[in-house]
Amino acid sequence: MSTPPTAAVVVLAAGSGSRVGAELNKVLLPLRGHAVLAWSVRTALGVPGVDPVVVVHRPGERADVGTALLPVIGEREVLLVEGGATRQDSERAALAALAPRVDDGSIDVIAIHDGARPLADAGLFATTITTARRYGGAVSTVELAGLLPRDPATAPSPGGAGTRLVGVQTPQAFRAGPLLEAYAAAAAAGFDGTDTAAAFSQFAPPGSQVRAVPSGPANLKVTFAEDLRVAERLL
Repeated sequence: MSTPPTAAVVVLAAGSGSRVGAELNKVLLPLRGHAVLAWSVRTALGVPGVDPVVVVHRPGERADVGTALLPVIGEREVLLVEGGATRQDSERAALAALAPRVDDGSIDVIAIHDGARPLADAGLFATTITTARRYGGAVSTVELAGLLPRDPATAPSPGGAGTRLVGVQTPQAFRAGPLLEAYAAAAAAGFDGTDTAAAFSQFAPPGSQVRAVPSGPANLKVTFAEDLRVAERLL
């Protein structure tokens, strides 16, 4: 009996700490006894059907990232991959590491998550992966209350449902084969998107859909110093 394919989770940790006011990478800052990064990695490892988890680190930080993760990974497999100059470069490095297992069919979905979002729960990861497996792609989103579209003609009428605006978060998940194809095409075109969904939506093979998975404001991204304090309270 063949083993069913698994989902891989890529956690991006190749950012900086400039806006949070720290000299080191913000995902290595302490948060309730663990590094910020360790929370999302631990959550991803606990999602059924996830294997492996890949952490993309900045050049020169492999040892620091490994040390930060040791308390939470136990016996599980976590791959450390050096990132690049841009987000898409870092994602491409992770996809290259996973490509052999995608090609042999052992991985069928790849989820991408920001290491600076420590509060995404296992249910959100699982729903995003399941939705991607069914439709092709899935992006976690949060409704942005109180904002209006750029085009006033599309603004909601008073008392009406109107236009809903959402913010895009992570995790984002996609069928693995089409994701690798999309990134190869994006590289050939010199495309550098703001997130995984941007490249997938533009370059994925025909028939791939990207569905929204509702998340919430608690899935915050640690960007400024006050975000760390909020995350501490929410944990």
